Amino acid sequence: MRTTTINFRLAIICLAAASVGLSIAIISIAKLLLLLCAVAALLLRKGLSQDGVTLAKTFTLPAVLAVLLAFVLSLFWTVAPLREAAGSLAKYGKLMIILAMMALIRDRREALYALAAFAIAQLLVVLSSWMLFVDMPVAWASSRTTVSHYTVFSGYLDQGIMSAVFAALCWHLRGLVPGRYGPQIAVAVAVLSLANVFFVMIGRSGQLVGVVLLSLAIMWQLPKKYRAAVVVLPFLLVAALFVSSPAVRERLTLAKTEVQNYSAKQDASTSSGVRLAFWRRAAQVIAQRPLAGAGIGSWSSEYDRLERLDNPRHKDINRGSNPHQEYLLWGVQLGVPGLLLIAGFMLSVLRDTLKMETPYARAAQSALLALAVACLFNSTLYDGLIGDFFCVLIGLLLALGLSKPAGPPLPQHAT
Repeated sequence: MRTTTINFRLAIICLAAASVGLSIAIISIAKLLLLLCAVAALLLRKGLSQDGVTLAKTFTLPAVLAVLLAFVLSLFWTVAPLREAAGSLAKYGKLMIILAMMALIRDRREALYALAAFAIAQLLVVLSSWMLFVDMPVAWASSRTTVSHYTVFSGYLDQGIMSAVFAALCWHLRGLVPGRYGPQIAVAVAVLSLANVFFVMIGRSGQLVGVVLLSLAIMWQLPKKYRAAVVVLPFLLVAALFVSSPAVRERLTLAKTEVQNYSAKQDASTSSGVRLAFWRRAAQVIAQRPLAGAGIGSWSSEYDRLERLDNPRHKDINRGSNPHQEYLLWGVQLGVPGLLLIAGFMLSVLRDTLKMETPYARAAQSALLALAVACLFNSTLYDGLIGDFFCVLIGLLLALGLSKPAGPPLPQHAT
Protein backbone atom coordinates (compact mmCIF):
# COMPACT_ATOMS: atom_id res chain seq x y z
CA MET A 1 0.00 0.00 0.00
CA ARG A 2 2.77 2.44 0.90
CA THR A 3 4.54 1.82 -2.42
CA THR A 4 1.30 2.56 -4.26
CA THR A 5 0.89 5.78 -2.26
CA ILE A 6 4.44 6.86 -3.04
CA ASN A 7 4.04 6.10 -6.74
CA PHE A 8 0.75 8.00 -6.84
CA ARG A 9 2.38 11.00 -5.14
CA LEU A 10 5.35 10.91 -7.50
CA ALA A 11 3.03 10.59 -10.49
CA ILE A 12 1.22 13.76 -9.42
CA ILE A 13 4.52 15.59 -8.96
CA CYS A 14 5.66 14.54 -12.43
CA LEU A 15 2.30 15.51 -13.92
CA ALA A 16 2.60 18.97 -12.38
CA ALA A 17 6.15 19.35 -13.71
CA ALA A 18 5.13 18.30 -17.22
CA SER A 19 1.87 20.25 -17.26
CA VAL A 20 3.48 23.70 -17.34
CA GLY A 21 4.59 23.02 -20.90
CA LEU A 22 1.10 21.99 -21.97
CA SER A 23 -2.39 23.51 -22.09
CA ILE A 24 -3.97 25.58 -19.32
CA ALA A 25 -6.61 22.89 -18.77
CA ILE A 26 -3.95 20.28 -17.98
CA ILE A 27 -2.13 22.79 -15.76
CA SER A 28 -5.30 23.47 -13.77
CA ILE A 29 -5.96 19.77 -13.20
CA ALA A 30 -2.35 19.12 -12.22
CA LYS A 31 -2.31 22.07 -9.80
CA LEU A 32 -5.46 20.88 -8.09
CA LEU A 33 -4.12 17.34 -7.70
CA LEU A 34 -0.78 18.63 -6.42
CA LEU A 35 -2.36 20.86 -3.77
CA LEU A 36 -4.79 18.14 -2.69
CA CYS A 37 -1.89 15.70 -2.41
CA ALA A 38 0.07 18.21 -0.30
CA VAL A 39 -2.89 18.77 2.02
CA ALA A 40 -3.48 15.03 2.37
CA ALA A 41 0.20 14.43 3.08
CA LEU A 42 0.19 17.18 5.69
CA LEU A 43 -2.90 15.81 7.43
CA LEU A 44 -1.64 12.24 7.36
CA ARG A 45 1.95 13.25 8.06
CA LYS A 46 3.03 10.96 5.22
CA GLY A 47 4.75 11.72 1.96
CA LEU A 48 6.36 14.93 3.18
CA SER A 49 10.06 15.42 2.60
CA GLN A 50 12.19 13.30 4.88
CA ASP A 51 15.50 13.12 3.06
CA GLY A 52 14.48 16.03 0.85
CA VAL A 53 13.94 19.68 1.74
CA THR A 54 13.34 20.71 5.34
CA LEU A 55 10.92 23.53 4.65
CA ALA A 56 11.28 25.02 8.10
CA LYS A 57 14.95 25.71 7.38
CA THR A 58 14.35 27.56 4.12
CA PHE A 59 13.95 31.28 3.56
CA THR A 60 11.35 30.63 0.87
CA LEU A 61 8.72 29.25 3.27
CA PRO A 62 8.31 32.39 5.45
CA ALA A 63 8.61 34.62 2.37
CA VAL A 64 5.71 32.90 0.57
CA LEU A 65 3.58 32.85 3.73
CA ALA A 66 4.28 36.54 4.39
CA VAL A 67 3.23 37.44 0.84
CA LEU A 68 -0.02 35.49 1.03
CA LEU A 69 -0.80 36.88 4.50
CA ALA A 70 -0.30 40.44 3.23
CA PHE A 71 -2.69 39.85 0.33
CA VAL A 72 -5.27 38.27 2.64
CA LEU A 73 -5.08 41.18 5.10
CA SER A 74 -5.50 43.67 2.25
CA LEU A 75 -9.03 42.29 1.78
CA PHE A 76 -9.98 44.52 4.71
CA TRP A 77 -9.16 47.75 2.86
CA THR A 78 -9.38 46.84 -0.82
CA VAL A 79 -11.37 49.16 -3.06
CA ALA A 80 -12.10 46.28 -5.43
CA PRO A 81 -15.42 44.39 -5.48
CA LEU A 82 -15.21 41.30 -3.30
CA ARG A 83 -15.51 38.92 -6.25
CA GLU A 84 -12.64 40.59 -8.07
CA ALA A 85 -10.51 40.70 -4.93
CA ALA A 86 -11.13 37.01 -4.24
CA GLY A 87 -10.22 36.15 -7.83
CA SER A 88 -6.93 37.99 -7.55
CA LEU A 89 -6.17 36.30 -4.25
CA ALA A 90 -6.77 32.92 -5.86
CA LYS A 91 -4.30 33.81 -8.61
CA TYR A 92 -1.58 34.56 -6.09
CA GLY A 93 -2.46 31.33 -4.32
CA LYS A 94 -0.34 29.61 -6.98
CA LEU A 95 2.69 30.58 -4.86
CA MET A 96 1.71 27.66 -2.63
CA ILE A 97 2.76 25.38 -5.47
CA ILE A 98 6.38 26.24 -4.68
CA LEU A 99 5.97 24.95 -1.14
CA ALA A 100 3.94 21.93 -2.28
CA MET A 101 6.66 20.81 -4.70
CA MET A 102 9.34 21.21 -2.03
CA ALA A 103 7.27 19.39 0.58
CA LEU A 104 6.21 16.43 -1.55
CA ILE A 105 9.54 15.65 -3.23
CA ARG A 106 11.33 13.33 -0.81
CA ASP A 107 14.78 13.08 -2.34
CA ARG A 108 16.86 14.07 -5.33
CA ARG A 109 15.91 10.94 -7.24
CA GLU A 110 12.26 11.97 -7.21
CA ALA A 111 13.23 15.51 -8.19
CA LEU A 112 15.11 14.09 -11.17
CA TYR A 113 12.05 12.15 -12.29
CA ALA A 114 10.00 15.34 -12.14
CA LEU A 115 12.72 17.27 -13.96
CA ALA A 116 12.71 14.65 -16.71
CA ALA A 117 8.92 15.01 -17.07
CA PHE A 118 9.34 18.79 -17.25
CA ALA A 119 12.07 18.49 -19.90
CA ILE A 120 10.09 16.09 -22.09
CA ALA A 121 7.09 18.43 -22.16
CA GLN A 122 9.25 21.49 -22.90
CA LEU A 123 11.10 19.63 -25.64
CA LEU A 124 7.76 18.68 -27.18
CA VAL A 125 6.84 22.37 -27.32
CA VAL A 126 10.14 23.42 -28.90
CA LEU A 127 10.12 20.64 -31.51
CA SER A 128 6.46 21.29 -32.31
CA SER A 129 7.16 24.98 -32.84
CA TRP A 130 9.95 24.15 -35.28
CA MET A 131 7.62 21.74 -37.07
CA LEU A 132 5.04 24.49 -37.44
CA PHE A 133 7.75 26.82 -38.70
CA VAL A 134 8.59 24.44 -41.56
CA ASP A 135 4.90 23.83 -42.33
CA MET A 136 4.68 20.34 -40.87
CA PRO A 137 1.33 19.32 -39.33
CA VAL A 138 1.10 19.36 -35.52
CA ALA A 139 -2.22 17.81 -34.56
CA TRP A 140 -1.86 18.56 -30.84
CA ALA A 141 -1.25 22.30 -31.23
CA SER A 142 -4.17 24.18 -29.68
CA SER A 143 -2.95 27.79 -29.45
CA ARG A 144 -4.96 30.50 -31.17
CA THR A 145 -1.72 31.75 -32.74
CA THR A 146 -0.48 28.34 -33.90
CA VAL A 147 -0.49 29.28 -37.58
CA SER A 148 0.56 32.92 -37.31
CA HIS A 149 3.23 32.68 -34.58
CA TYR A 150 4.16 28.98 -34.44
CA THR A 151 2.95 28.56 -30.87
CA VAL A 152 1.77 25.21 -29.55
CA PHE A 153 -0.30 25.49 -26.38
CA SER A 154 0.13 29.12 -25.26
CA GLY A 155 0.79 32.57 -26.72
CA TYR A 156 4.14 33.67 -28.10
CA LEU A 157 4.90 35.73 -24.98
CA ASP A 158 4.64 32.76 -22.60
CA GLN A 159 6.20 30.23 -24.95
CA GLY A 160 9.20 32.42 -25.69
CA ILE A 161 9.98 32.95 -22.00
CA MET A 162 9.53 29.26 -21.16
CA SER A 163 11.75 28.11 -24.01
CA ALA A 164 14.49 30.56 -23.01
CA VAL A 165 14.43 29.24 -19.45
CA PHE A 166 14.39 25.65 -20.71
CA ALA A 167 17.51 26.36 -22.77
CA ALA A 168 19.32 27.66 -19.68
CA LEU A 169 18.36 24.59 -17.66
CA CYS A 170 19.57 22.26 -20.43
CA TRP A 171 22.94 23.98 -20.35
CA HIS A 172 23.46 24.18 -16.59
CA LEU A 173 22.13 20.68 -15.86
CA ARG A 174 23.61 18.95 -18.89
CA GLY A 175 25.59 16.66 -16.61
CA LEU A 176 22.34 15.04 -15.47
CA VAL A 177 21.49 13.64 -18.89
CA PRO A 178 22.44 9.94 -18.94
CA GLY A 179 24.43 8.25 -21.66
CA ARG A 180 27.77 8.79 -23.29
CA TYR A 181 26.48 11.66 -25.38
CA GLY A 182 23.92 12.91 -22.85
CA PRO A 183 25.59 16.27 -22.12
CA GLN A 184 26.10 16.95 -25.82
CA ILE A 185 22.44 16.20 -26.50
CA ALA A 186 21.43 18.61 -23.73
CA VAL A 187 23.61 21.34 -25.25
CA ALA A 188 22.06 20.72 -28.68
CA VAL A 189 18.57 21.04 -27.20
CA ALA A 190 19.62 24.28 -25.49
CA VAL A 191 20.81 25.70 -28.82
CA LEU A 192 17.64 24.53 -30.56
CA SER A 193 15.48 26.18 -27.90
CA LEU A 194 17.34 29.49 -27.95
CA ALA A 195 17.29 29.56 -31.74
CA ASN A 196 13.53 29.10 -31.57
CA VAL A 197 13.24 32.07 -29.21
CA PHE A 198 15.45 34.35 -31.30
CA PHE A 199 14.51 33.32 -34.85
CA VAL A 200 10.97 31.93 -34.67
CA MET A 201 9.16 33.49 -31.69
CA ILE A 202 8.28 37.19 -31.84
CA GLY A 203 7.83 37.76 -28.09
CA ARG A 204 10.15 40.54 -26.97
CA SER A 205 9.98 39.42 -23.34
CA GLY A 206 11.19 35.94 -24.29
CA GLN A 207 13.96 37.37 -26.44
CA LEU A 208 15.09 39.64 -23.60
CA VAL A 209 15.05 36.76 -21.12
CA GLY A 210 17.05 34.70 -23.62
CA VAL A 211 19.67 37.44 -23.96
CA VAL A 212 19.97 37.87 -20.18
CA LEU A 213 20.26 34.13 -19.47
CA LEU A 214 22.76 33.63 -22.30
CA SER A 215 24.85 36.51 -20.95
CA LEU A 216 24.76 35.00 -17.48
CA ALA A 217 25.80 31.57 -18.77
CA ILE A 218 28.71 33.09 -20.72
CA MET A 219 29.79 35.09 -17.67
CA TRP A 220 29.90 31.95 -15.52
CA GLN A 221 32.11 30.26 -18.12
CA LEU A 222 34.62 33.11 -18.14
CA PRO A 223 37.57 33.30 -15.74
CA LYS A 224 36.64 35.42 -12.73
CA LYS A 225 38.86 38.32 -13.78
CA TYR A 226 36.85 38.70 -17.01
CA ARG A 227 33.36 38.36 -15.53
CA ALA A 228 32.85 42.12 -15.40
CA ALA A 229 32.28 41.78 -19.15
CA VAL A 230 28.72 40.73 -18.32
CA VAL A 231 27.91 44.47 -18.27
CA VAL A 232 28.46 44.74 -22.04
CA LEU A 233 27.55 41.18 -23.06
CA PRO A 234 23.78 41.78 -23.37
CA PHE A 235 24.35 44.78 -25.64
CA LEU A 236 26.75 42.83 -27.84
CA LEU A 237 24.29 39.93 -28.08
CA VAL A 238 21.41 42.26 -28.92
CA ALA A 239 23.52 43.92 -31.63
CA ALA A 240 24.43 40.52 -33.09
CA LEU A 241 20.80 39.39 -33.03
CA PHE A 242 19.62 42.66 -34.54
CA VAL A 243 21.83 41.95 -37.54
CA SER A 244 21.17 38.21 -37.84
CA SER A 245 17.55 37.74 -36.72
CA PRO A 246 14.68 39.32 -38.67
CA ALA A 247 12.32 38.51 -35.76
CA VAL A 248 14.46 40.39 -33.22
CA ARG A 249 15.12 43.27 -35.62
CA GLU A 250 11.44 43.69 -36.43
CA ARG A 251 10.33 43.61 -32.79
CA LEU A 252 13.01 46.04 -31.60
CA THR A 253 12.22 48.46 -34.39
CA LEU A 254 8.51 48.20 -33.62
CA ALA A 255 9.13 48.83 -29.92
CA LYS A 256 11.13 51.96 -30.74
CA THR A 257 8.34 53.25 -32.98
CA GLU A 258 5.64 52.52 -30.41
CA VAL A 259 7.52 54.28 -27.61
CA GLN A 260 8.14 57.32 -29.84
CA ASN A 261 4.45 57.48 -30.77
CA TYR A 262 3.43 57.32 -27.13
CA SER A 263 5.89 60.07 -26.20
CA ALA A 264 4.75 62.34 -29.01
CA LYS A 265 1.01 61.58 -29.27
CA GLN A 266 0.13 59.63 -26.09
CA ASP A 267 -0.78 56.77 -28.43
CA ALA A 268 -1.82 53.93 -26.12
CA SER A 269 -3.18 51.69 -28.85
CA THR A 270 0.03 49.69 -29.32
CA SER A 271 1.63 47.04 -27.10
CA SER A 272 4.33 49.37 -25.79
CA GLY A 273 1.91 52.30 -25.60
CA VAL A 274 -0.55 50.34 -23.47
CA ARG A 275 2.23 49.33 -21.09
CA LEU A 276 3.51 52.88 -20.74
CA ALA A 277 -0.01 54.19 -20.09
CA PHE A 278 -0.66 51.49 -17.50
CA TRP A 279 2.68 52.06 -15.79
CA ARG A 280 2.01 55.78 -15.49
CA ARG A 281 -1.34 55.16 -13.81
CA ALA A 282 0.15 52.48 -11.54
CA ALA A 283 2.84 54.89 -10.38
CA GLN A 284 0.11 57.45 -9.61
CA VAL A 285 -1.79 54.95 -7.46
CA ILE A 286 1.36 54.06 -5.52
CA ALA A 287 2.11 57.74 -4.98
CA GLN A 288 -1.43 58.30 -3.67
CA ARG A 289 -1.50 55.17 -1.45
CA PRO A 290 2.12 54.46 -0.53
CA LEU A 291 1.60 52.88 2.90
CA ALA A 292 -0.87 50.07 2.22
CA GLY A 293 -1.93 50.34 -1.40
CA ALA A 294 -5.50 50.00 -2.64
CA GLY A 295 -5.84 46.33 -1.69
CA ILE A 296 -5.89 43.02 -3.51
CA GLY A 297 -7.54 43.10 -6.94
CA SER A 298 -7.72 46.90 -7.00
CA TRP A 299 -5.86 47.64 -10.23
CA SER A 300 -8.90 47.83 -12.52
CA SER A 301 -10.89 50.00 -10.10
CA GLU A 302 -8.01 52.40 -9.52
CA TYR A 303 -7.14 52.65 -13.20
CA ASP A 304 -10.74 53.44 -14.11
CA ARG A 305 -10.94 56.04 -11.33
CA LEU A 306 -7.87 57.90 -12.57
CA GLU A 307 -8.86 57.67 -16.21
CA ARG A 308 -12.32 59.01 -15.44
CA LEU A 309 -10.79 62.11 -13.83
CA ASP A 310 -9.29 63.01 -17.21
CA ASN A 311 -12.08 61.61 -19.36
CA PRO A 312 -15.58 61.29 -17.83
CA ARG A 313 -16.62 59.13 -20.83
CA HIS A 314 -13.95 56.54 -20.13
CA LYS A 315 -15.22 52.97 -20.47
CA ASP A 316 -14.16 50.58 -17.73
CA ILE A 317 -11.38 48.16 -18.61
CA ASN A 318 -11.89 44.45 -18.18
CA ARG A 319 -12.18 43.26 -14.61
CA GLY A 320 -9.14 41.29 -13.53
CA SER A 321 -6.81 43.08 -15.94
CA ASN A 322 -3.30 44.08 -14.88
CA PRO A 323 -0.70 46.77 -15.65
CA HIS A 324 1.66 44.32 -17.39
CA GLN A 325 4.30 44.84 -14.73
CA GLU A 326 4.39 42.63 -11.63
CA TYR A 327 6.32 45.03 -9.40
CA LEU A 328 3.95 47.92 -10.04
CA LEU A 329 0.96 45.63 -9.57
CA TRP A 330 2.16 44.69 -6.08
CA GLY A 331 2.77 48.38 -5.39
CA VAL A 332 -0.77 49.26 -6.45
CA GLN A 333 -2.26 46.56 -4.22
CA LEU A 334 0.05 46.81 -1.18
CA GLY A 335 1.87 50.11 -1.55
CA VAL A 336 5.61 50.38 -0.91
CA PRO A 337 5.43 47.34 1.42
CA GLY A 338 4.30 45.35 -1.62
CA LEU A 339 7.44 46.34 -3.51
CA LEU A 340 9.51 45.24 -0.52
CA LEU A 341 7.58 41.96 -0.30
CA ILE A 342 8.20 40.92 -3.89
CA ALA A 343 11.86 41.88 -3.56
CA GLY A 344 12.02 39.94 -0.29
CA PHE A 345 10.41 36.89 -1.89
CA MET A 346 12.96 36.82 -4.71
CA LEU A 347 15.88 37.41 -2.35
CA SER A 348 14.65 34.59 -0.11
CA VAL A 349 14.66 32.15 -3.03
CA LEU A 350 18.12 33.42 -3.96
CA ARG A 351 19.36 32.84 -0.38
CA ASP A 352 18.17 29.24 -0.57
CA THR A 353 19.96 28.66 -3.88
CA LEU A 354 23.26 29.67 -2.27
CA LYS A 355 23.16 26.44 -0.25
CA MET A 356 23.21 24.28 -3.39
CA GLU A 357 25.96 22.66 -5.42
CA THR A 358 27.08 24.92 -8.27
CA PRO A 359 25.17 23.43 -11.26
CA TYR A 360 21.90 23.22 -9.30
CA ALA A 361 22.39 26.73 -7.93
CA ARG A 362 23.04 28.18 -11.38
CA ALA A 363 19.97 26.50 -12.82
CA ALA A 364 17.75 27.84 -10.03
CA GLN A 365 19.32 31.30 -10.15
CA SER A 366 18.77 31.43 -13.92
CA ALA A 367 15.08 30.61 -13.45
CA LEU A 368 14.80 33.25 -10.72
CA LEU A 369 16.53 35.88 -12.87
CA ALA A 370 14.21 35.03 -15.76
CA LEU A 371 11.25 35.61 -13.46
CA ALA A 372 12.68 38.93 -12.27
CA VAL A 373 13.22 40.12 -15.86
CA ALA A 374 9.83 38.87 -17.10
CA CYS A 375 8.13 40.74 -14.24
CA LEU A 376 9.49 44.01 -15.62
CA PHE A 377 7.20 43.79 -18.65
CA ASN A 378 4.42 41.43 -17.59
CA SER A 379 2.41 40.55 -14.49
CA THR A 380 4.12 37.19 -14.56
CA LEU A 381 3.12 35.75 -11.18
CA TYR A 382 -0.42 37.09 -11.48
CA ASP A 383 -0.99 35.64 -14.94
CA GLY A 384 -2.06 32.07 -15.50
CA LEU A 385 0.21 29.55 -17.28
CA ILE A 386 3.44 31.57 -17.16
CA GLY A 387 2.96 32.16 -13.42
CA ASP A 388 2.28 28.46 -12.91
CA PHE A 389 5.38 27.67 -14.96
CA PHE A 390 7.65 29.66 -12.68
CA CYS A 391 6.05 28.47 -9.42
CA VAL A 392 6.30 24.80 -10.38
CA LEU A 393 9.83 25.21 -11.74
CA ILE A 394 11.18 27.17 -8.77
CA GLY A 395 9.70 24.65 -6.34
CA LEU A 396 11.16 21.78 -8.37
CA LEU A 397 14.64 23.34 -8.64
CA LEU A 398 14.73 24.18 -4.94
CA ALA A 399 13.76 20.60 -4.13
CA LEU A 400 16.38 19.31 -6.55
CA GLY A 401 19.21 21.40 -5.15
CA LEU A 402 18.36 21.24 -1.46
CA SER A 403 17.49 17.52 -1.26
CA LYS A 404 20.01 14.93 -0.18
CA PRO A 405 21.66 13.16 -3.11
CA ALA A 406 20.25 9.75 -4.02
CA GLY A 407 23.30 8.90 -6.10
CA PRO A 408 26.69 10.28 -7.18
CA PRO A 409 27.10 14.09 -7.20
CA LEU A 410 26.52 16.04 -10.38
CA PRO A 411 29.78 16.71 -12.28
CA GLN A 412 31.11 20.22 -11.73
CA HIS A 413 31.62 21.93 -15.08
CA ALA A 414 34.46 24.30 -15.68
CA THR A 415 33.95 27.75 -14.24
